[in-house]
Amino acid sequence: MKLAILSRAPRSYSTQRLRAAAAQRGHEVRVLNTLRFAIDLSGDDPDLQYRGKPLSDYDAILPRIGNSITYFGTAVVRQFEQMDVYTPNTANGISSARDKLRATQILSRHNIAMPETAFVRNRADVRPAIERVGGAPVVIKLLEGTQGIGVILAPEVKVAEAIIETLHSTNQNVLIQRFVSESRGRDIRALVVGDRVVAAMRRTAQGDEFRSNVHRGGSVEPVELSADYEQVAVRSAQIMGLRVAGVDMLEGPDGPLVMEVNSSPGLEGIESATQLDVAGAIIDYIANQVAFPEIDVRQRLSVSTGYGVAELLVHNNGEFVGQKLGDLDLWERDITVLTVHRGTTVIPNPRKGVVLEAGDRLLCFGKIEEMRSMIPERRRRRAKVRKLPPEALPTDPR
Repeated sequence: MKLAILSRAPRSYSTQRLRAAAAQRGHEVRVLNTLRFAIDLSGDDPDLQYRGKPLSDYDAILPRIGNSITYFGTAVVRQFEQMDVYTPNTANGISSARDKLRATQILSRHNIAMPETAFVRNRADVRPAIERVGGAPVVIKLLEGTQGIGVILAPEVKVAEAIIETLHSTNQNVLIQRFVSESRGRDIRALVVGDRVVAAMRRTAQGDEFRSNVHRGGSVEPVELSADYEQVAVRSAQIMGLRVAGVDMLEGPDGPLVMEVNSSPGLEGIESATQLDVAGAIIDYIANQVAFPEIDVRQRLSVSTGYGVAELLVHNNGEFVGQKLGDLDLWERDITVLTVHRGTTVIPNPRKGVVLEAGDRLLCFGKIEEMRSMIPERRRRRAKVRKLPPEALPTDPR
């Protein structure tokens, strides 16, 4: 396998370990500076150049995109995807994980437990938002902060209001999040590779510091995760479109609470704590998956006129509840069911004998009009495009 590690820090521990692990396994590996790429869209075949020269062929890339170059870095990763080069972390996945609000929205959509969170912009909405997440003390987070930077614990409501107002005045967007006192300054970092957790550690903050990041003096210890914690970590990474990720979780009173999904997790802390070859596990996974590059399924399946991807919801007391998939005549209507989402469970490639339950979500590919016809309350005739009226703009009353 010919592997490119996209990193601006070739001497960092993580980059050196990944490079060494790949070389030890007989792979050809290079570390490429992400900012030295140029995307060439002028020819018939879109291509990449590196340091002013055409880029040679690679089987896979491993993005280590810094927060400050997220936009350009994800553009480079996206171009590799268009060239059918395998990447464990997609450009969309990296972009979504970097935006704390978007990540929270995506995870909550899939019923991932998280600390109560609010996002507001108007000054009048700040105090009600603080009260909704549980009141003071409250955690304030910058949307695009990393490594604990831009995370503030406000002990009182008035202090929180002042901090948020100050940040808003500098055009900063912030999240307001409940402070989980039960965690006692501890959190868990689970390193997810593919569909399993390969290593996990517990981080504990020092003294009065509530952030447990290792570079802020936090101590680490290896930890064996229960099945619940491991399942939440894997699901969170997969939902975000990341096959290599560090999932940070708080130990809440009712189970794991996901704080963040990191698309470029550091390896030094977790390898030191667990004494496990995490870098090797990442390289082995990429080598096994290199023949199956990530594709934008919706993009690929939407190129045929009249066809597309849609999600159908089985409503409570709806006509589909209790019926088998095979009884819905979906295949006869040129609709293929790709997966059935039932709560936190996914049934891939479901058989015709699967009995539908209320709340099931069917991910389908087929004729758009046929799928629309299966949603009675939204069924409408396609509106005709009318001619422009004589007076396209309203007359000025003045």
